[in-house]
This record gives sequence, structure tokens and C-alpha cells, in this order.
Amino acid sequence: MSENALQLFADISLAKRLEKAEARSAAEFVEARTRAFPERAAQWIEVAGAYAMYDGAESPLTQTFCLGLFEPVTAGDVERLEKFFEDCSAPVFHEVSPLADPALPALLHERGYRPFEFSSVMFRSIQRGVHFASLRNDKIRVRLASASEHDLWAQTAALGWSEFPEFTEFMLELAQVSAAKSDALSFFAELDGKPIATGSLSICEGVALLAGASTIPEGRKQGAQLALLDSRLRFAAEQGCDVAMIVTLPGSDSQRNAERQGFRIAYTRIKWELVRPGE
Repeated sequence: MSENALQLFADISLAKRLEKAEARSAAEFVEARTRAFPERAAQWIEVAGAYAMYDGAESPLTQTFCLGLFEPVTAGDVERLEKFFEDCSAPVFHEVSPLADPALPALLHERGYRPFEFSSVMFRSIQRGVHFASLRNDKIRVRLASASEHDLWAQTAALGWSEFPEFTEFMLELAQVSAAKSDALSFFAELDGKPIATGSLSICEGVALLAGASTIPEGRKQGAQLALLDSRLRFAAEQGCDVAMIVTLPGSDSQRNAERQGFRIAYTRIKWELVRPGE
């Protein structure tokens, strides 16, 4: 590990970088949704350093990012954010880092919010010329999807959810929009020339955000996701990134797998929901 890699601490500076990377990726997704499905009226705004996303009332992206990290938040700021979501007929959610403005939890509580969900924001240092995972299967080839392969990438990603037919259509559309982002870096893992797994990468100011992990049922347990992880991290390092991030459920298999590959928890994030009177 380089001297620079040792200087990455889970502090407010790192939190700002990680949260902004995810916020910018979400904004790119919302803009891609607008281009692909203009009737959805997807949109986003920035208030007091926070990014507020509307991607549909049921979308997991419909929420804020970075609230209280870059600027102190006033009741007026929160009211403006609430009006944005209310005008979109959407619930009001804020994803809040524990390194945000210490006064924020009390303000949210006073306005009728309750915490209801946690996530582990994880990171690791990366640098050029290093392999980040031991590849289990040398028959697996990882490559970037071309612009003409966005549909194939989306279909492969959706196949990874085929055991849950109630989510298949939703996941296919999600993957189609993700592949169409202006900053999209979509990767295939192939076995014997056939795509069996997908992964995506977003880069923002030296931060590599990993997402889009999916493996078709018949391609599992062959090292595809390890190969995708290694290739994406090496690609990001070559682009000048010094840190990678991933967001998981606390204590999940995804968290354990990330820890095995050198990621560690920066902090546990809390999602807050506005509970309106009578709900």
C-alpha cells in the first residue's frame, strides 16, 4: 500500500467525497431517466448542498443525498425539500451520514421524521498497477460494454433477478436507464464468450462507485463477481481514482464479501422518513 493510501481516514472529508459521488451518480441516473422516459417527469434539485432526486414515487432513488454535509441545514431548507417531493406526489426520504450537521437529527425529529433504514457505506484505497482480488476462474473475461450493447447489458443484469419474477420488469428498466447514463461504465463478465454477469462503475472526483452487480443463475459461483470487482477497480485506478466505495445492508453477505476484498465500513448511514399527521 502506498503512503497516500494510508492517509484515507473515515472522517468528514472522506464522507463528503463518498456522498457526493453517490449523489452525482443518482443525478446522472435521473437525467438518463428523463431522456428515456420523459413522461415520468424525473428531476432533481440542489438545496443547501443536498441533492434531492425524484425518479418516481416507488423508486429507491427518490430521496436526498448529502443533507447536512456541505452546509448547515435550516428548517426553511428542509421545508423547501419537502415541497419538492410533495409537488411530485412522492414520499419524503433523507439519507443522512452520521458525519452530517449534528443539529440535523433533532431538526428532522421536530418536523415529524423517523429513522427506518440503515446502510453500510464502505471504502478502500486503490492505486495503479495492483490486482485487487484473486481471480478464481481464468476462463472468465471482463470487458466494457460498447454503446451498442446497452440493451444486452440490461437484459443480462435483469436475468440475475429471474428468480423474482415480480421484480423482473422493474429491474430491466432500472438496468436500461443505468446503462444509458452519460457517465455509464458498464462491464460484462463472460464465460466461454457468453455474458454471465454485470457490474457498473461511476467515477466522481477520484471516487469509484461500484454498483450494478448481477449474475445470471447458471453463471453463479464461478468467480464472475470477483473478476468484475478486480477489473473495475483496476480500471478506476488507471483513471486516477484513489478510493472505491460500495453501499450494502449492514451485516449482509454483500458487506462480508466486500470486507474480504479489503473494503471497510466508513460509517453506517440512516434513512429518515417524513411521517405526515394521520399516517
